[in-house]
Amino acid sequence: MANILNIETSTNVCSVALSSEGQIVDHHENYDGMNHATLLSKFIEDMLNTAKRKELNIDAIAVSIGPGSYTGLRIGLSEAKGLAFGLDLPLIGVNTLQLLTVTAMFREFFDDDVLYAPMIDARRMEVYTALYNNALDALLEPQPMILDESSFSNFLDDHHIVMIGNGAQKAQDIIKHPKVQFMPDIKPVAIDMMALAEKAFRESVFIDVAYSTPLYLKDFQATVAKKKLF
Repeated sequence: MANILNIETSTNVCSVALSSEGQIVDHHENYDGMNHATLLSKFIEDMLNTAKRKELNIDAIAVSIGPGSYTGLRIGLSEAKGLAFGLDLPLIGVNTLQLLTVTAMFREFFDDDVLYAPMIDARRMEVYTALYNNALDALLEPQPMILDESSFSNFLDDHHIVMIGNGAQKAQDIIKHPKVQFMPDIKPVAIDMMALAEKAFRESVFIDVAYSTPLYLKDFQATVAKKKLF
């Protein structure tokens, strides 16, 4: 197993964790909003100091690549790239929707026929989502989706579906079906990246330090404040 520095900034949670030999050695999390630009560098510095104190040589940097907050993803990937380049380490990209799914799997036991629909809140009734089975095979690839009463209905004849993440709160208000379970309180955080990051490291699945980009799923749309007339 490897020593990996994990960075997660895809939502309003800023978190960093140092994992070693399948265990979390140290971690920081902040749930107070979009403070990533202020907090992330200090969190990383603390993890590097922990690694030095415990005489751990970091083998790779892992970062959540989205989908999620445009600003959060840019900050996280930028810090991860700089760190990987400066330390001459491989860079691992962790899909945030898969991260939510794995977190739910570890949180609670589900039957084999269950499917997982991780959801990250977008705007209005839209979420970023996908649909995975227990092997993390994608039955629906990551995509933006506007939720309505019929969302995922073609899968509910044969499966139960667990809807996960802050976007699941929207789904809970709309989708009323006995085969749907909601886990809206699960957030993507760095301590839960370990399993996916270690798997990627074992299989040498890395992303390009120079040219990799976040998984945005749709183009950024800036909002302009309305001018006051008086």
